[in-house]
Amino acid sequence: MPGLVLVALWLGAGLAVWAQQANGARVRRHLPRAGAPTPTRTSTPTPIATVLPTPAPTATATPAATATPTRTPTPGAGPSLQGCPVLPSDNIWNVAIDTLPVDANSAAYISSIGGSAGVHPDFGSGTWDGGPIGIPYVAVPGSQPLVPVSFEYADESDPGPYPIPPDVPIEGGPASTGDRHVLVLDRDRCRLYELFSAYPQSNGSWRAGSGAVFDLASHALRPAGWTSADAAGLPILPGLVRYEEVAAGAIRHAIRFTAPRTRRAYVWPARHFASSQTDPALPPMGQRFRLKASYDLSGFAPEVRVILMAMKVYGLILADNGSAWFVSGVPDERWNNDVLVNQLRLVKGSDFEAVDVSSLMLDPDSGQVR
Repeated sequence: MPGLVLVALWLGAGLAVWAQQANGARVRRHLPRAGAPTPTRTSTPTPIATVLPTPAPTATATPAATATPTRTPTPGAGPSLQGCPVLPSDNIWNVAIDTLPVDANSAAYISSIGGSAGVHPDFGSGTWDGGPIGIPYVAVPGSQPLVPVSFEYADESDPGPYPIPPDVPIEGGPASTGDRHVLVLDRDRCRLYELFSAYPQSNGSWRAGSGAVFDLASHALRPAGWTSADAAGLPILPGLVRYEEVAAGAIRHAIRFTAPRTRRAYVWPARHFASSQTDPALPPMGQRFRLKASYDLSGFAPEVRVILMAMKVYGLILADNGSAWFVSGVPDERWNNDVLVNQLRLVKGSDFEAVDVSSLMLDPDSGQVR
């Protein structure tokens, strides 16, 4: 089934949407860079979310459309992974924002990102340009050997060593020239290690642009003004769409997304900006958005309804520069690319609204809500 889906994407309309990545899908870092070259599509399956020492799951023929019928997520039931909380249940990532007021600059933000642009899943099955589609992660035991890591932005990075296994999955694959995120979850200590622009070295160490370590049981934010492995200074893993939660029928957290142009500013819980532009019509890093409550979800496939319901209840968090309304997730061979791409692109930027979450802030240096 995944192979047939990928062939359909190659031949059909889905290819045009994936090709948007050539126009800035992963523009990056402290200031945006030029768009990447046009990728070449392949259908070779790839390992995705990994748990050591257990091998990554193999592809399955079970269609994603068998997902549990959509239900409104239960308040207070925070997400978990490998026995660890993915941040506390009362963290800003994991609380509903469907009743909060619309941000005063909502219309301008939506217009600047693209009111007519459709939502695009920056994750899926198979490979794109030789690498997995999405941001993979690996779960390791507490006994995983630590390796040295050096950083380009050492003054805003958590120093190593990090528990990186030799075969850790890299965003885009080993030959990628993109963001090359590496995400490692220590499942015994519930600590998350994330790297941006990560390259293994011949001596067993790693070189990276930046890196951050997060205690997943804590509300602590990065120091003000610091980046992380993401441009907004936020953790990446808590905002990724995972197949398992979609199949279970509910996503209980906000979803990471990108915008083509952002402002030289950030709002809670973000800690870092990635722009030189000061136009107030541009959204700041960390800005929250949600799908409007009136948007009709009938007619969408079950797995797409789960994603869209999360966008209504928990919303989206702007975390990086990139293509308009590209939402992030974990690669998985069970994703149906054709369904994800062709249905999510029906949802336009004008169907969203920016949200003012400032009333939830308990402490500017904490992700805990009131």
